[in-house]
Amino acid sequence: MSRLAVVTGGTRGIGAAISVALKAKGYQVVANYHKNNDAAQAFAAQHNVHVQGWDVSDAAGCQANLQAIQSKYGAVEILVHNAGITRDSFLHKMTPDMWHQVIQTNLNSCFYMVQPVIESMRQNGFGRIVLVSSVNALKGQMGQTNYCAAKAGIIGFAKALALESASKDITVNVIAPGYINTEMVQAIAQPILDKIVSQIPKSRLGTAQEIAHGVSFLVSDEAAYITGETLNMNGGLYLR
Repeated sequence: MSRLAVVTGGTRGIGAAISVALKAKGYQVVANYHKNNDAAQAFAAQHNVHVQGWDVSDAAGCQANLQAIQSKYGAVEILVHNAGITRDSFLHKMTPDMWHQVIQTNLNSCFYMVQPVIESMRQNGFGRIVLVSSVNALKGQMGQTNYCAAKAGIIGFAKALALESASKDITVNVIAPGYINTEMVQAIAQPILDKIVSQIPKSRLGTAQEIAHGVSFLVSDEAAYITGETLNMNGGLYLR
């Protein structure tokens, strides 16, 4: 029976590409989404994946939905946590709510998503966890103290969990994408986006499919000896 993968934010952008790539590799995929049920159902029908809606920033919602998924489909063996938000502002103008929303959705959700499935992974002696961070966790970005703090926290979380889990054949890794050609990046004003692209040694935005290939490798049997690592996929941006 094919392994069960849960992908958060799995019906749009990078998450959608990950869901499609894992399905193509033969995994059974449940794609999480938060809003726009009609679009999620259309995605499910088009790509033959299961979808389930809940807010990853809600601890009780994560617990209940992961329990429901495991009751219906079996143990979650692969977890790709990709969901995230931005609330950009210079720190001196940032409100406490802008800070807490980003920390809650981008960092606290790692605990909310992983904790309900880690015990079964330990009992079964197998697991693959991939958490999506950002190049800005490593290099910083003006106007994103909240986002950078959350995404950097993901890397520390993964390293500690990797140490706890290695003896149980559970790997925990991070992918840190650079600027990827998604709706979120396309919403950036064109003059600013042009400046960003000019700073990328590859001279282009990345594609969601390229990130999905990285995830597909990290969850594969061929990557069984890789854990606690951060795979930087940013076109060389962090080299500058």
